[in-house]
Amino acid sequence: MITVAEAKTIIRNNITPLAAINLNLANASGHILAEDIYANCDIPAFRQSSMDGYALKFEEDLKELTITGEMAAGAPVKSTLKAGETHRIFTGAPLPEGADTVIMQEKVSVENGKIILQDINLKKGLNAREKGSEISAGDLAMNKGNLLTPAAIGFLAGIGIIKVSVFPMPKVAIIVTGKELQKPGQPLNFGQVYESNSYSLTAALKNEGITEISVFEADDELDILTDVLATALAKADVVLLTGGVSVGDYDFVIEASQRCGIAQLFHKVKQKPGKPLYFGKKEQQLVFGLPGNPSSVLSCYYNYVLPSLKHLSHKENTVGELKAALTVSYQKPKGLTHFLKGFYKNGQATPLNAQDSYRLSSFAQANCLICLPEEEESFEKNQSVTILLLPN
Repeated sequence: MITVAEAKTIIRNNITPLAAINLNLANASGHILAEDIYANCDIPAFRQSSMDGYALKFEEDLKELTITGEMAAGAPVKSTLKAGETHRIFTGAPLPEGADTVIMQEKVSVENGKIILQDINLKKGLNAREKGSEISAGDLAMNKGNLLTPAAIGFLAGIGIIKVSVFPMPKVAIIVTGKELQKPGQPLNFGQVYESNSYSLTAALKNEGITEISVFEADDELDILTDVLATALAKADVVLLTGGVSVGDYDFVIEASQRCGIAQLFHKVKQKPGKPLYFGKKEQQLVFGLPGNPSSVLSCYYNYVLPSLKHLSHKENTVGELKAALTVSYQKPKGLTHFLKGFYKNGQATPLNAQDSYRLSSFAQANCLICLPEEEESFEKNQSVTILLLPN
């Protein structure tokens, strides 16, 4: 049995990030860029109005101008202003040749085909976007390693990009094991419990933008589990098994993994919940054998699985680690690191009720895991401890 720190180090040292792929920009949100992107044209590609108003050539002491044309957004033909002229213009429209300024429509009065200027703050260049003011051709638009947020997607679309090279999200397979499991919505027979682990894990994965998720079910039989695991390995970068990782007569994850050619890197960690945690690898594929208890599953997911998924797709871990003051004293035995479901607010962390590994009611209210080191027993009120701040 190894320590939490040793387990995290082994996992981290056995992850090879996924190779880059090309995606249509519309499908690239949430990914990390795999290469620098440069603009291939000026944006805007022409001098552009930022207001509805009138385009003009600025001169000191302008009083009135004759309206001789109109420019709407998307106008396909250039126009030219002569001395003493103005064109009606709309937001986003190209400025006529010879114009350098736009006066807002609210700052003029129109009389007999002319505008009377009433803007005492009018100056050259007002309300006119210069060609290339967003970005010039050849300029660096976004760096490799940038996250493609909704704003980044819009920016790249706005400079004409339609495909990007990105690091992909991992494909994940979930295998739930156990004869005692019943689907939610069905009546419970004697000895059955509702299966919830695939639901919580699928929700957690989707929360990270992972969409290629396969869910399998396997009875507590070695041959069946081996076949299901082989099928999962054929389509996933990461396989998550829930249940069957302990040492009972019906716990077959370890043996099934061996049959499938998975190299075991560790089994059992000095922690509560989640002591039976298993981690293995087949070439570049990662396999996590998670405990069956729902609270243990999520605790192991946030501690070990999520950081691994982030690493695969070149992302930063979203489970934040910080210090907080305990609001109550707490006792535990030595020998295991405890991860308590807790609530963090204003620099303080409160352990919640229902800490048992089979209970999710407190996890549903938790926003952090309180980490109590294995070598310590007693924790005093207001003592500073490490917490893992969970993603929203």
